[in-house]
Amino acid sequence: MLLYTGVVGLTTALKVLEKGEHTVSIVADTFPSDPKTIKYTSLWAGAHHVSHAEGDLKQQKIDEDTFKVMWEMSAPGGEAEGCFLRLPQTDYFYDGRNPHLEWMPDYAELSPNSFIPDAKFGIKFTTLTINTPAYCNYLLSRFLAKGGTVVRASVQHVQQVAEGGAHVFTPSRAGKHPVDAIIACPGLGARTLGGIEDVDVFPVRGQVVLLRAPWIKFGRTASHLQHGLWTYIIPRRTGDVILGGTKAENDWYPVARPETTTDILKRCLALCPELAPPEVRSVRTPTVDDLLPLVLEEGCGFRPARKGGVRLDVDWVNVGDKEIPIVFNYGHGGGGFQSSWGTASVTLDLLEGALSKGKI
Repeated sequence: MLLYTGVVGLTTALKVLEKGEHTVSIVADTFPSDPKTIKYTSLWAGAHHVSHAEGDLKQQKIDEDTFKVMWEMSAPGGEAEGCFLRLPQTDYFYDGRNPHLEWMPDYAELSPNSFIPDAKFGIKFTTLTINTPAYCNYLLSRFLAKGGTVVRASVQHVQQVAEGGAHVFTPSRAGKHPVDAIIACPGLGARTLGGIEDVDVFPVRGQVVLLRAPWIKFGRTASHLQHGLWTYIIPRRTGDVILGGTKAENDWYPVARPETTTDILKRCLALCPELAPPEVRSVRTPTVDDLLPLVLEEGCGFRPARKGGVRLDVDWVNVGDKEIPIVFNYGHGGGGFQSSWGTASVTLDLLEGALSKGKI
């Protein structure tokens, strides 16, 4: 059984492996322990668990299921606690929409007199943020500890792994190693990967700035969906804070634009003056120049979006005189982390259903 990887692939691999009935290998050309690259979007994500379901009951269940798993993982004393930060979150909406997050802990609607300027709706709740490099490496190490295997390879077509298995790319283990099924979680790669070539997949470029501001212990977001305006402050347990952001569809520029970094800093400081060091705020109104010494890194990632939303279904691949199932789990856009465990569960159900039917 083969998977490609990213947070969705890693989570799905772990979910299937821990069922205890399948041997799982991950095939990918990039892993979370590698240096950051534009090819691996998961390491650039904020990330916080704030659902984008907005009334879609199917997506809401997926996001709720994921939150329950992550909340348990983030419990004090747990082995994954260091990957998470539990915190109060405040969200403002310039377009007045209600995201229907009533299911989140400590949910409450804000009174209009507490809105930021021009906001038409606001809520607060408790959620968690994710240190994405640490968390992805945690998932990989847990997968390996449970007996999973990995192969570094650049796959051109799903037929390669369908016919040759995970180790067809490993010279020392050349030869066919048949598989019973493939789970494809290729993210943006679904656009070009042979055997999938999904023309509905496209990038949504997101640029971020990483600051060192350990005094920030809360999350804050302001958005206007129609205008693509999205400003967020996402602190991590380490004391670093992710600032963003942008939503630029079909923008393939692979590095941070300086003018966008400046815009992000301006917007985030306006939304959250507390970003400036306390000693500055105690004597004067802070400016963007006060944030510049705090900047650790700036970069961008390509969110793997898809027209029609996440693809969760099954197809079949011919291998000699039989067919094996290929289960698809991709197209999460900016919602990979907050839907990862939920879509992994759906994928496992699809896999077991397909294996129980079989095709010859």
